[in-house]
Amino acid sequence: MRFFVDSADIREIRVALDMGCVDGVTTNPSLLAKVGRPLKETILEIAALVEGPISAECISTQAEGMVEEGLALAALHPHVVVKLPMGVEGLKATRALAAKGIKTNVTLVFSPVQALLCAKAGARFVSPFVGRLDDIGQEGMEMVRQTVAIFENYGFATEVLVASVRNPIHVLHAALAGAHVATVPLAVFKQLAEHPLTDIGIERFLVDWAKVPKP
Repeated sequence: MRFFVDSADIREIRVALDMGCVDGVTTNPSLLAKVGRPLKETILEIAALVEGPISAECISTQAEGMVEEGLALAALHPHVVVKLPMGVEGLKATRALAAKGIKTNVTLVFSPVQALLCAKAGARFVSPFVGRLDDIGQEGMEMVRQTVAIFENYGFATEVLVASVRNPIHVLHAALAGAHVATVPLAVFKQLAEHPLTDIGIERFLVDWAKVPKP
């Protein structure tokens, strides 16, 4: 499974890259708002660091506008993947951009049949939002398992990119489900690397090392 870092903050992305686990980046308008920088400037700076897909999102609500935005975003850098919202207009834009050879990531997906439509339309990635489903009392990861099974049934090339990841358990279950990608905030990346028994083990080694005679 590949890991993308879910951030538009170049400092966070550098930290995740230094951990050696990052295969790509996902951004969205909310993440860009947090850093307070223009989209083009941010995407180009990320692309200079990351050798992998970088999702940049359209904000239009109609297919025609999404396609126009998507063409402009894709022209920024070969690594850019155009992020589109799920829905009738988003599917229309996905199909139009796919026909031009442009990779897309359909976001805000909350059911396996929505994901199926994305794959039919030619999406490169589909992003099920597991955390937001958990928030309303549904099991987000069950949607991932069902989507992976559907794509395997029919041989779709579309990859399942698990989004709205809130904790290490989400990452574990995504990997067990066979998801292709998980996009993870930096805080969760750090949690994945940590364990209390690891910390205890390091402390004990250091205590014992202090007792070893030194030349």
